[in-house]
Amino acid sequence: MSAQKHDVVVIGAGPGGYVAAIRAAQLGLDTACVELEPRLGGTCLRVGCIPSKALLESSERYAEAQNEMADHGIDVNGVALNLDNMLKRKDGIVDTLTQGVDHLLKKNKIKRYTGRGRIAGPGKVVVEGDESTTLEAKNIIIATGSNSAPLPGVELDGDRIGTSTEALSYPEVPKHLVVIGAGVIGLELGSVWRRLGAEVTVLEYLDRILPGMDTELAKYAKKTFEKQGFKFELGARVQAARVENGECIVEIEGREPVQADRVLLCVGRAPNTEGLGLDSVNVKQDKRGCIEVDEHWRTGEPGIFAVGDVITGPMLAHKAEDEGIACAEFIATGQGHVNYDAIPGIVYTQPEIATVGKTEEELHEHGREYRKGKFSYAANARARALGHTEGFVKILADDETDRILGVHIIGAHAGDLIAEAVAAIEFGASSEDLARTCHAHPTLSEIVREAALAVDGRVINA
Repeated sequence: MSAQKHDVVVIGAGPGGYVAAIRAAQLGLDTACVELEPRLGGTCLRVGCIPSKALLESSERYAEAQNEMADHGIDVNGVALNLDNMLKRKDGIVDTLTQGVDHLLKKNKIKRYTGRGRIAGPGKVVVEGDESTTLEAKNIIIATGSNSAPLPGVELDGDRIGTSTEALSYPEVPKHLVVIGAGVIGLELGSVWRRLGAEVTVLEYLDRILPGMDTELAKYAKKTFEKQGFKFELGARVQAARVENGECIVEIEGREPVQADRVLLCVGRAPNTEGLGLDSVNVKQDKRGCIEVDEHWRTGEPGIFAVGDVITGPMLAHKAEDEGIACAEFIATGQGHVNYDAIPGIVYTQPEIATVGKTEEELHEHGREYRKGKFSYAANARARALGHTEGFVKILADDETDRILGVHIIGAHAGDLIAEAVAAIEFGASSEDLARTCHAHPTLSEIVREAALAVDGRVINA
């Protein structure tokens, strides 16, 4: 059987892959997409970003009904959890959106191949499925995403001791959930099950939570989560986790073991490149397993590109999407760009946490002189009306030019508010630009404006 020929073959149909395929097709390239899983959308859509956000939303409403409605003059009696329906709603959202991605590929006339894609030399991809198919293409984009990183000594059984995938579908609320890792995923899924009634203990090897985020933000977040009932053990080196007689035992260096009925391992993610056939071409990987690329996402092999979680940088769906689009545009036009200083990161806890640009620690490290403006949610009328007064907005601006270098937010709807800051950094705006921009009243966005005013020491409402 002769090989199927395309202009572009994308391996992986996650956020980076399917978006790259769509953009390539829009630009007139004959495009194919290879995906192992029957449902499209990658880890993010199937067992990551989307189902976790569905559970976060549902669990937050449950917690509000239990604890906050009375403050609004609404008496709610007999609130009960129907976990089966909550999980069913989550699964329904995922099904709808995965079908939507399938529709998008068909709409853009992208040929889909179901099976494991393996590079078999320059310009050649073998699809290993029910029937093996060979594809030939001048351009190949690797967008195979990432997997949950393992931890030596932790024995995953796919049930009692598992990753985020299992934590999205626990059949009952754990009495005690131990989360190994105080990063974004661990805190989000820990929040879901804490709201639903679980005792949650977070074990973190470092001396802080949310590594990589602004330290002031992380310290504030830790105190807030502790008020919600989280228990943190920092500086905890987990040596082993196993199931004994139906109970999980977690061993920590120099400390007493912790017992729980479920353990969630969240110590980061690793590039998914196993079995990809990289040894058949000139594609190099760094010590973490990330594929090495240049500024145009080109590997060492002409015609082979890589985007998303398989290359360095934050493992975020929107970062992968931007890279997928820019990579496709570079292939078609020779032009493509991503501003890595304007990639936001969001933690969908309550309160939400959002950040973009440089942290104070990074600016200190590079000897960058800056000014800081900060404004509290508690001084904002809309936050008072919502009943969510925890948090603040912090803006960091260059001391000489006033150009915004970083924005860090913890508080209600932080994930929405950060968009203004991302746009400001993308277009090289100054804190004065934000301060001079009219913001509707009463809105949470006024907190951003007041923080911008605070950079110059001229806050109005505090």
